[in-house]
Amino acid sequence: MQAVIAQHTLSGTVTAVASKSVAHRMLMLAALCDAPTCINCNTTSKDIDATVGCLEALGARVCRSAGRLDVYPRGSNADTGCLLDCGESGSTLRFFLPVVCALGCRASLTGHGRLSERPLSPLYEELRSHGCDLSPQGVFPLTVSGRLEGGTYVLPGNVSSQYATGLMLAAPLLDRPTEILVSEPVQSAPYLQLTIDALKTFGVAVHADGAERDGTAYRRFYIDPAEGRLASPGVCTVEGDWSNAAFWLAADALGSTVAVRGLSATSAQGDRAILSALASFGAQVSQTDGAVSVRADALHAATLDVGNIPDLVPPIAAVAACAQGTTRLTNAGRLRLKESDRLETVTATLRAFGVDAHIDGDELHVTGGSPLVGGTVDAANDHRIAMMGSVLAAHAAGQTVIVGADCVSKSYPAFFNDFEGLGGIVRGLSEGSD
Repeated sequence: MQAVIAQHTLSGTVTAVASKSVAHRMLMLAALCDAPTCINCNTTSKDIDATVGCLEALGARVCRSAGRLDVYPRGSNADTGCLLDCGESGSTLRFFLPVVCALGCRASLTGHGRLSERPLSPLYEELRSHGCDLSPQGVFPLTVSGRLEGGTYVLPGNVSSQYATGLMLAAPLLDRPTEILVSEPVQSAPYLQLTIDALKTFGVAVHADGAERDGTAYRRFYIDPAEGRLASPGVCTVEGDWSNAAFWLAADALGSTVAVRGLSATSAQGDRAILSALASFGAQVSQTDGAVSVRADALHAATLDVGNIPDLVPPIAAVAACAQGTTRLTNAGRLRLKESDRLETVTATLRAFGVDAHIDGDELHVTGGSPLVGGTVDAANDHRIAMMGSVLAAHAAGQTVIVGADCVSKSYPAFFNDFEGLGGIVRGLSEGSD
């Protein structure tokens, strides 16, 4: 599918889609606890659907209705040989892998796109050293058997926080306490707080503190199942997603006037940092009447460490394209492990609009301030690249073609509906040759 977009500033109000990060956690915990749970969730996506499908494969039941998901637990089913299709969702794969091991059921996990290429080490090795057998990584299906044991797990802090989250989600299912040590500094730490908050909602306490071992400093997470098993809260709500809302706020910084409702100003989501990132470029943030918007009279270049906010690089890079001077986005190496090699695809997208951008090791340098000119953007099956290209296209002279635009369904299926509702001109989504 391709979208052909003409220049036109965006204006109006949009409601933030549900945070898939929060939804993944709540859905999994709801399926593993003692009673049904009603999860208020205003939208879905391919990634959320992948998690639902995996839960149903494990024996849970999820009933959908407008704005909610009713989850009926899997009970004590002893599943053998079930297949969990994780789609293209890295979170789904990395969360379910330890959980399936903790359940002690023989299962296979599969996925699509670049998912088999995305790393599982050192989580893979930690699971094997704690009682589980796994088939070789990098090849689907990934088959697991055995039963995970409690004890101490050690992870480096410079890898995905999804590994530690998966272990925390699995810990309440084990027979003895679990200690997870993540070496300092911890990247993407806000995502671990989302996990702690979700577990608290379902009755499980996570003790988080610091620790030292063999001269190395660690962030320590301790869960003792004897202190309380998973329990349904009855009703819970998935908050709005800052990661996807960031594209509308970036559009504001480029000259549009979009207000985003449904975002929590106190959210633990790390991508709430989009507000401070935009302020670094000289934008002014407004939070009134439950809506967030941004205004920018003039943008200047900035230097930002994106190690904790890799998903914000596409909208931040879009703003950098229109900021005077050269912006440096540092500590960006993890972008290479996303749905695309996002360092390369962000750079290619910027160049498609005539922007001077290049990669220097694990840094992205963007020299902005020149008028944008529309071109052709290959979304590379990466939802955030498609949205980045669309926001830039709304502010670029001429027309822009987004090839593979339908990949937005991974996290934001209604993106182009909202884009048009804000006045964006999409001359039509049509079959392309991607």
